Amino acid sequence: MSRAVLRYVPHTIRHEPEGGVAFEAFCVTPGCDENSGSQEEQETAQDWCLRHTGRTGHGLFRRVVTDHARVTRNE
Repeated sequence: MSRAVLRYVPHTIRHEPEGGVAFEAFCVTPGCDENSGSQEEQETAQDWCLRHTGRTGHGLFRRVVTDHARVTRNE
């Protein structure tokens, strides 16, 4: 019979600056599938929402912010 040895190894997770951050907005009006596409600046995605509302009257959006994280072992 073999025995398993378990040990706790602490890790930390942090934002990885080299990975960047992406901003995207999606119109959630039923039947509308338009979105801003991935943007490097939050203001660019928000400006898309404002223009889309002006053109269509749609006023509800889902905003997504994506970043990259790195996990490292605490030494």
